[in-house]
Amino acid sequence: MLAPALPPDEATRVSTLRSLNILDTSAEERFDRLTRLAKRLFGVPIALVSLVDADRQWFKSCFGLGATETSRDISFCGHAILDDDILMIPDALLDERFFDNPLVTGDPRIRFYAGYPLRVPNGSKLGTLCLIDVKARELDDEERDLLRDLARMAEQELAAVQMATLDDLTLLSNRRGFESLAQHAINLCRRLEKPASLLFFDLNRFKQINDTFGHAEGDRALAAFAEVMRGVMRDSDVIGRLGGDEFVALLTQADGVETANVLHRLESALRTRNASQQRGYDIEYSVGQIQFDPARHGSVAELLAEADIAMYAHKEANKAAR
Repeated sequence: MLAPALPPDEATRVSTLRSLNILDTSAEERFDRLTRLAKRLFGVPIALVSLVDADRQWFKSCFGLGATETSRDISFCGHAILDDDILMIPDALLDERFFDNPLVTGDPRIRFYAGYPLRVPNGSKLGTLCLIDVKARELDDEERDLLRDLARMAEQELAAVQMATLDDLTLLSNRRGFESLAQHAINLCRRLEKPASLLFFDLNRFKQINDTFGHAEGDRALAAFAEVMRGVMRDSDVIGRLGGDEFVALLTQADGVETANVLHRLESALRTRNASQQRGYDIEYSVGQIQFDPARHGSVAELLAEADIAMYAHKEANKAAR
């Protein structure tokens, strides 16, 4: 077994990692969505967001593995951060660096590993998004591109920790965070020729909730709607709060039928939530839905503008129907 070497910028790298105050923190949905998605897309039993500290690797998100950290000396990710691209080990038993590694000879009995180093804006590589399998395999060129794209989304989330792109009230991405992550997602859909749909939500009569029940209750309504969104959206969807009472969701790999199914689940879950709370008001919304068209939509901003118009048309129709 060969322990990983130290990167040339090790002191800066470790200082940068610790300045994020992310080590030993609780699981977060924004990272867990990526590892769940990676696990499903690649059909592997284990997917991780691993952060390499001075003497350990710690898992910010971990699906398929019971441990929360391992020694850096035996980590695959410690080797991966020495590279600029994917480190792929098709069969660890045939690699002199890993054949007698305790993670190979014992649990979880790693045979295949692929990890992409995660950089933050100052260039430091803090860890990896990685895939692990208990059988030997390889990634083809398209799968490598997909892993890179998912890793870049993880990089965006690490950058978000630095850039404060999380909405404190709802714990969803704020406008800046949503636009950044959603742009990566539609670029991926464009390249893979996959459908996507943008949903733009505006809560109905929200000002009335604030005026009647107070702003604290208004905040609870916003947080409740965000919680319902998180519960019904799929692992691969990007969701956020743009500000005020406006929320958005980018549904990737979603045609009109799948988008309708998501909206149906949201309506059902919100009805259940309203019935259980009985706070003197119901949380209701208007929504604009726009299907992503690569020929017309070069950016998320263009999708948002179109969906905003559609949402207001829906809101006016609701008012006219009352």
